[in-house]
Amino acid sequence: MLRQGRGRLPLIGVVALAGSVTVLALPTVLGRAVDAVVADGEVGRWVLIACWLIALGIACDIVEVLAGTACVAGTTAWLRDRLVRQVLASGSPATSRFGTGDLVTRVSSNAHDAAQAGPATVTALAAVVPPAGSLVLLTLIDPLLAAAFFGGVVVVIMVLWAFTRRTAEISLAYQETQGRIAAALTEALAGIRTITSAGTVSKEQRRILGPLPQLHEQGLRTWRVLARSGAQAAVVGPLVLIAVLAVGGVQLVRGRITPGDYFAAAQYAVIGAGLGSLTGVLGELGRARAGITRAAELTAAEPVAYGTLSLPAGPGRLVFDGVVVRAGQNVLLDDVDLDLPGGAAVAVVGPSGAGKSVLAAVAGRLRDPDAGQVRLDGMPLGALSHAALRLAVKCAFERPVLVGSTVGEAISVGNVPSVPLLHAARATHVHDFVSRMPKRYATSLAEAPMSGGEAQRLGLARAWTAERLLILDDATSSLDTATELQISETLMGDPQRRTRLIVTHRAATASRADLVVWLDRGRVRAVGPHHELWADPGYREVFG
Repeated sequence: MLRQGRGRLPLIGVVALAGSVTVLALPTVLGRAVDAVVADGEVGRWVLIACWLIALGIACDIVEVLAGTACVAGTTAWLRDRLVRQVLASGSPATSRFGTGDLVTRVSSNAHDAAQAGPATVTALAAVVPPAGSLVLLTLIDPLLAAAFFGGVVVVIMVLWAFTRRTAEISLAYQETQGRIAAALTEALAGIRTITSAGTVSKEQRRILGPLPQLHEQGLRTWRVLARSGAQAAVVGPLVLIAVLAVGGVQLVRGRITPGDYFAAAQYAVIGAGLGSLTGVLGELGRARAGITRAAELTAAEPVAYGTLSLPAGPGRLVFDGVVVRAGQNVLLDDVDLDLPGGAAVAVVGPSGAGKSVLAAVAGRLRDPDAGQVRLDGMPLGALSHAALRLAVKCAFERPVLVGSTVGEAISVGNVPSVPLLHAARATHVHDFVSRMPKRYATSLAEAPMSGGEAQRLGLARAWTAERLLILDDATSSLDTATELQISETLMGDPQRRTRLIVTHRAATASRADLVVWLDRGRVRAVGPHHELWADPGYREVFG
């Protein structure tokens, strides 16, 4: 975070240091003016220097605020960009432990908190210069003044140290609680129709707002720490000033310091006591540390690694070689060996929990196996470049997420020319209902109410441009019988002869496939044509 702000942090450091030097110089100059008044000397010169110092201090403050704001804005944008890229590059397996709302909170508000780290660090370091310089200058005036000053400042530093440590702990807990509330709210919004129809609105309200008392308590703890530290600093500050004034008064009476020195010493005591006002900056540091901790949890997620190779020419032969997929202690796929011929329509069937969707995800490299390998035309999927893999392999899902602002963008995802888009739309019978929309493919998704079947057809059209392998994970389950039959005929008679891996619960779909893979409890129970497997009572039970 500090390196990211290196373009502006040096400027912030320079102007903060210049401001600190100005603060240190002003009491000495004013002290000289006092001595000049007492001795009937030249007062105007010292007053003029003091005015210049004040103007310089104001200019430094303005530049520091502007540079600090620009630094925070730029760093926030950089961090948000990095976090979004990291989340998208890591994929579902790496980010599934974070709720959607929690991810949004980390990318939005927590990233802004983290971006305060650079300017707050520089400001806090620069704030050490005035009290340290005051100690040195008081020593030059009179060592006893420095001793009185030093004792009080040490106490103030201890108060600030404790405040910073406690603020970081509480801020992290506060941000984590915010993330839990956001995650619960996002889940509820995604299932709002189910919640409304089930009559569980009150229950969901209690679940979402359940952590609110914790958030309230953490907020109160923040204010208590701030109040306690502020009160302690408010007590110690005047004591430092009184001590310096008392010692300085004695030394003035004894003739060991001048009236100007006494005035300067009082000002330096005020500067040292002003350390207590750093609670705001140190509070920012604490929140920044908490924000960075939460951002680091995302950046620690391993992105999906792609190779650099392209696919050789081939029919789309898909091979699973000893594939094992685990989720904790559960084995989702157990030593799966399959050799699926290129250009075939392969149905994947089995009871719920058999591993059908996991097999489809591994085939599309939406997740990597824990053991074994998947090859397409002899090439391991992990060795393919991102572009080669995603051109060759595309997936359609039971509940597609439509990305884009218009219906056309939802199909093309912004990177498919119009001719293939229309071809895919006609092949999946999307064109039929889109043509009836007010602006056809330019219709806004928000203004295009669609049934579950129509949304599935859009998702299927989006995947239709696969060059080598088309994967359908129960992607026709919401279609009416007539439409499903039409799309199934198009799919089975694919003129491009791509390999099609179709997860289905329908016997009719399995019967039209060239080959059926029967999964049971993560293992391949049988592979063969539907009419041959139908003789097994266990196979018939899969379809009820």
